[in-house]
Amino acid sequence: MNSNRTFTMLKPDSIEQGYMLSILNIIKEAGFKIIALKYKKMTKEEAEQFYSVHSDKPFFKDLIQFMTRGPIVAAALEKSNAVVDFRKLIGSTDPKEAKEGTIRKRYAKSIGENAVHGSDSDENASMEISFHFSDSEIFS
Repeated sequence: MNSNRTFTMLKPDSIEQGYMLSILNIIKEAGFKIIALKYKKMTKEEAEQFYSVHSDKPFFKDLIQFMTRGPIVAAALEKSNAVVDFRKLIGSTDPKEAKEGTIRKRYAKSIGENAVHGSDSDENASMEISFHFSDSEIFS
């Protein structure tokens, strides 16, 4: 487990709105090194597996529909204190509660369409990076 790595996923809403390059630039300017990057559309099965922790929640079906309606950008990031620093950079899940200057304050529409995912722990970062990338796709 590497505490200097985290995972992010630009969600379909941010791609649809044309924010992909702006968000990636904010990430870069915040000192994160992008060590893996993938532009893809997740299948229903991939989305269900990735979000399986929420499978018993009432919003699960809507979440899967949302995450498979268009392409996403998956990225592995590297920086000292990566998980904590990235969570600060993206802001609160609810953009109304997010601090000024955060990615979600700038680009999220709602709590459901909140522009970007960020790992919430070192353990989850490692699992999420492995979910989307093989070792040969990561360049540190």
